[in-house]
Amino acid sequence: MRIFKFGGASVKDAEGIKNVYSVLEKVGHEDTLLVISAMGKTTNALETVIKNYFDKSNELNASLQEVRKYHNQILMDLFDDEEHDVFYAVNSHFADLEYFIRSNKSPNYNFVYDQVVSYGEIVSTTIVSHYFNYAGLKNNWIDVRNFIKTDTVYRDANVDWEKTQQFISKGIKKRALNITQGFLGSDENNFTTTLGREGSDYTAAIFAYCLNAESVTIWKDVPGVLNADPRYFENAVLLNQISYREAIELAFYGASVIHPKTLQPLQKKEIPLFVKSFVNPLLPGTCVSKGKDLEPLSPCFIVKKDQLLLSLSSIDFSFIMEENISEIFLLLHQYKIKTSLIQNSAISFSVCLEDKFGNFDELKTLLSKKFKVVYNENVSLYTIRHFNEKAAKIVESGKTVLVKQISRDTMQIVTKE
Repeated sequence: MRIFKFGGASVKDAEGIKNVYSVLEKVGHEDTLLVISAMGKTTNALETVIKNYFDKSNELNASLQEVRKYHNQILMDLFDDEEHDVFYAVNSHFADLEYFIRSNKSPNYNFVYDQVVSYGEIVSTTIVSHYFNYAGLKNNWIDVRNFIKTDTVYRDANVDWEKTQQFISKGIKKRALNITQGFLGSDENNFTTTLGREGSDYTAAIFAYCLNAESVTIWKDVPGVLNADPRYFENAVLLNQISYREAIELAFYGASVIHPKTLQPLQKKEIPLFVKSFVNPLLPGTCVSKGKDLEPLSPCFIVKKDQLLLSLSSIDFSFIMEENISEIFLLLHQYKIKTSLIQNSAISFSVCLEDKFGNFDELKTLLSKKFKVVYNENVSLYTIRHFNEKAAKIVESGKTVLVKQISRDTMQIVTKE
């Protein structure tokens, strides 16, 4: 089988969905499983719904109706017949969402988050599946929550590989076109879980691993993996080939094209990953597989915005030793704060952090009891793989450099704009 993943940009409107249909006509759709994300910026819109649910109940209904209106417009643009079953199916999903919002008793933000945002993928795939059938391309719509089983770490769930393998092996029709949702799973009580933002790539890799797939293709609005984000860097170069090892390094440092957890299951079974353009689907794109680390060999630039630079020093000028560092990392782990760079001296310890779950203020209060705490908000972390002097100058130009760290292949620079 082949696994194709289409992100939100590819299905953001009726024309996008028609283009996905066109891509399948050009590259084939037999023995294929499609993993599809929520449409456009739906996840962001549903995050607003959740925020209003907890903080601004007077705005809750309006924000929910915005999401509904957006999808209804896509339905109207795709289907001539307003009596088509798809209208009933989508309305039914929104009715389920509204029922959850009315009846939920849990105060757990992360639990509520997963139950609500999941409707983005459920509605998206429902519309795509019905449209394909309507246009003559028969397919099976699959609820991914019946196949990918996880623990109860809501918003960042861990896959139960043994159960997931069993369900996928037994339940997927291999000689067909299958359509399912990215990003989602379910726990042992069948509550919805999510695999982390951008987790649809990971979903594709999970299915590929469990089905021993021929390949995974991630369809993007770029021609493949570039050596830099064209939003921040000029003259970005297309990378034709990347080894698994190099791709894992790039993903670890935050390269946005490939999700960090996507690559490990593919590498274990040597399943090639292609990144191709849904605008020009017949172009070769980028292949991630065994082989050369990078072709062409060139510096790769990765930028992570909205980071925190935290510096801790001992109040009594004593050394920051292993015991202190161990304690700091235990707290970072407990508060789910990701560390992207570490630098220490005799009496100070600096880390560049990503506060994904909004826990930094609480952590800062705790650390202040034992350390002198200094921090910078809204800093940028630049990572340059296979750096050279010219690449470093491109990053540093016009910025204040707060931290600079160099290893054999990698340079990292924390800057304030």
